[in-house]
Amino acid sequence: MEVNTVLDDWDHGRPYYHGSPQELSVIREGSTITQDKELARVFSHKPSMVSQGFGESGTRSIKHTGRSPGYLYRISEVVGPEDIYPHPTTSMEPGQEWLTRKDLTVELITRTEILDSEVL
Repeated sequence: MEVNTVLDDWDHGRPYYHGSPQELSVIREGSTITQDKELARVFSHKPSMVSQGFGESGTRSIKHTGRSPGYLYRISEVVGPEDIYPHPTTSMEPGQEWLTRKDLTVELITRTEILDSEVL
């Protein structure tokens, strides 16, 4: 397995999340996961573009082009460094987006709705 500093130094004890417009019980190998719950919620809307920024107050905002309600999931099994790798073509910050090396069981947290304030 290749050595990757981001992966080796990552805190795998924190929960991982997945957003999808579909009802699921398992995500397949190659699926995208993140430890950023809000980013996973945005991904549940199946956007073609996501933009992150910070306002004057330092508060992060995420804008996107998604148009579908969706589902927010938590990965319900232990995810170790051997189970994931950094997304090779992500436009997100390092460590925000991972791809899975195997199928993973998920549990539904909530159904998601698009907020007017986040639409690009």
